[in-house]
Amino acid sequence: MAAFSKYLTAKNSSIAGGILLVLYLLKHRRRAPKQAGRKGGSAELSLNIEKDGKKDRAAVDKVFFLRILQIVRIMVPRFFCMETGYLIFIAAMLVARTYCDVWMIQNGTMIERSESNFISLVNNFLKLGLNELKLRFRERLTKNLYDQYLLGFTYYKMGNLDNRIANADQLLTQDVEKFCNSVVDLYSNLSKPLLDIGLYLFKLTSAIGAQGPAIMMAYLLISGLFLTRLRRPIGKMTVTEQRYEGEYRYVNSRLITNSEEIAFYNGNLREKQTIHATFKKLVDHLHNFIFFRFSMGFVDSIIAKYIATVVGYLVVSRPFLNLSHPRHLHSSHNELLEDYYQSGRMLLRMSQALGRIVLAGREMTRLSGFTARITELMKVLKELNAGKYERTMVSQQEKDDAKKILLVPGSGQIINRDNIIKFDHTPLATPNGDILIKDLTFEVRSGTNVLVCGPNGCGKSSLFRALGELWPLFGGNLTKPERGKLFYVPQRPYMTLGSLRDQVIYPDTYEEQRRKGISDQVLKEYLDNVQLGHILNREGSWDSVQDWMDVLSGGEKQRMAMARLFYHKPQFAILDECTSAVSVDVEDYIYSHCRTVGISLFTVSHRKSLWKHHEYYLHMDGRGNYEFKPITEETVEFGS
Repeated sequence: MAAFSKYLTAKNSSIAGGILLVLYLLKHRRRAPKQAGRKGGSAELSLNIEKDGKKDRAAVDKVFFLRILQIVRIMVPRFFCMETGYLIFIAAMLVARTYCDVWMIQNGTMIERSESNFISLVNNFLKLGLNELKLRFRERLTKNLYDQYLLGFTYYKMGNLDNRIANADQLLTQDVEKFCNSVVDLYSNLSKPLLDIGLYLFKLTSAIGAQGPAIMMAYLLISGLFLTRLRRPIGKMTVTEQRYEGEYRYVNSRLITNSEEIAFYNGNLREKQTIHATFKKLVDHLHNFIFFRFSMGFVDSIIAKYIATVVGYLVVSRPFLNLSHPRHLHSSHNELLEDYYQSGRMLLRMSQALGRIVLAGREMTRLSGFTARITELMKVLKELNAGKYERTMVSQQEKDDAKKILLVPGSGQIINRDNIIKFDHTPLATPNGDILIKDLTFEVRSGTNVLVCGPNGCGKSSLFRALGELWPLFGGNLTKPERGKLFYVPQRPYMTLGSLRDQVIYPDTYEEQRRKGISDQVLKEYLDNVQLGHILNREGSWDSVQDWMDVLSGGEKQRMAMARLFYHKPQFAILDECTSAVSVDVEDYIYSHCRTVGISLFTVSHRKSLWKHHEYYLHMDGRGNYEFKPITEETVEFGS
């Protein structure tokens, strides 16, 4: 080891680090054309490359500081708050630690042993403050983002209407945590070195003059600019790393969500290929990232530590090597030696502080990547809440029909009025611009049930999404009750986490049920109406908690959704194949009971037995045409 260490000089290490960095840049440049020419790959996992290229731009510049200031205002909303208190507390602990260092330098090594206990206490308080501040920053930022994410249907729009954010869960969980940790660490790693530099600068200027500290500050500026330039790819690499992490999480969650369907298809080998391909992209990128940071580590150590220390000792030695300096005329040999020792220690600490500031640029560059992703999420959330979304639209120049209609999302008007649903010259179109029906016009009043039928892809679900205000209107007028007076029952009902009572009253809480004056006995009647009373008898209590998605069968979940419908008693209900797993006699009773309690229905079903419960039918042929007519004895029934 000793034989090896004599070759490990600052000069040799610097050359090795430079060679490694050049090799990395050459390797990265050769790989870029290959990736640009590659058109294949896993199509379902690849995101919009041009879009990602724009989002990957992350660097320590004016935009970065504006972005982080915007986020800090959320995490520290006002001057007098707990977060500000912890910031001041951390700064006080850092000041205390710095003064401990200065006191120990000036009083020698004899007292260091007793002083170390106090420093340990300060360090423990410092860790407490840092960890608490990280948690408080994360709490405030997470709550702020979720307030916007769960405002109205923003969470739906982000995944179904807007294609700028691919993995919202990744951003809201891991990226927020890493951002908050990085901000607090940067605050800690910058505040103490800045304080050290100011304090040691003052003491060294009075001891050895201003020329030496000025040289060190000039070195800091030059080396900082040089290293910042070399570290520029770190921000982009951080953004790419988080995106690949999100894709890897997504394919694993898909496997869990669709495990039954995949098992029926024996698709384990195909899914393994997909997961391996996604994981390989992540691993390859992390290999490149590790190699780049390894190369930069050499350069950082040389410039920020070794060369900084050498420059510091050269600066502090100059006054003591000059025999004509006034210090030699008025000081003894012992005083000069003590003065040189103290000045050397202070300058060493100052050079270390300068090195930490230079190295903090590396953390700041990585932070810029997290900042770019968080601010992109905040921007998209703000625009979605304002009714604006971005999505790849169908080329209207290539479609003759689209030339006649100018598709402008949100250009239609929604009018809230009770007991009526009326489409008035409303185009029915998907968010990406596919026109399903150019001009939809019909009117339905309370007490009238409508059967909606047609082939797959004709626009049945699109109609209901427009009714539920999930999709924007591209023109015309839509008159409908408010959201809470229109209820949707899907084919695969959603069972929430919680008790048996929660399944019936969802999305209400127990307190809201009590405010409405609905007793548990009435809930029991709702279950009896759909022949689910035995579940309450089996569980023994409304407060019983189970995994209801697994405990209930398909037919029981559909009947539970109908009991939920009876609880809410909306003006209109949309039943989307929601009784496909229910027997005909139970289905007949449910539809009759809906008419009894005054719930008007829009039903999607292929069962001919349901025609007798409806007065009108809306038939879409899938080619842009539709019929809205009353059901008579001569009506041709569609379905089976």
